[in-house]
Amino acid sequence: MLPTERLPVEPADATKLIHAIGFVERTGMVIEEVEQGRCVLSMPEEPNINHFGTVYAGAIYTLGEVPGGILFFATFDVERFFPLVKSSQIRYRRPARGRLSVEASIDPDEVERLQAEAEQHGKADYELELAITDETGKVVATMTSQYQMRTHGSLS
Repeated sequence: MLPTERLPVEPADATKLIHAIGFVERTGMVIEEVEQGRCVLSMPEEPNINHFGTVYAGAIYTLGEVPGGILFFATFDVERFFPLVKSSQIRYRRPARGRLSVEASIDPDEVERLQAEAEQHGKADYELELAITDETGKVVATMTSQYQMRTHGSLS
């Protein structure tokens, strides 16, 4: 289910929306902060432990993938635009333990550029670079994802 308007600015309400995706709900991920152009998400260690006693790599990837959608739906007019993930690359830097966090943001000038380009060409490419950190602030993974913002009807 995609929102038909910008995400609620209350983190608890926005968390309910991402929990519509069963896998995301099972990770225990929550939206700590959300506003136009910025979001912060976190995920507990449990139930995301692997057979080595560290946070499962797939759960870490999910924590890095979800902010792209949250950021988009909190920032852009979803009646005019929608996002596509073109590719993602993650680099696991150290074993992860404890609660993990990620912050994603997009500059207001980039928002304007993307909207103008998508209006003119039906699409606009952009990239998000994220650092996933543990409770101590150490980076456990970095993730770079390429997205494409599209106008509705541009896929036909």
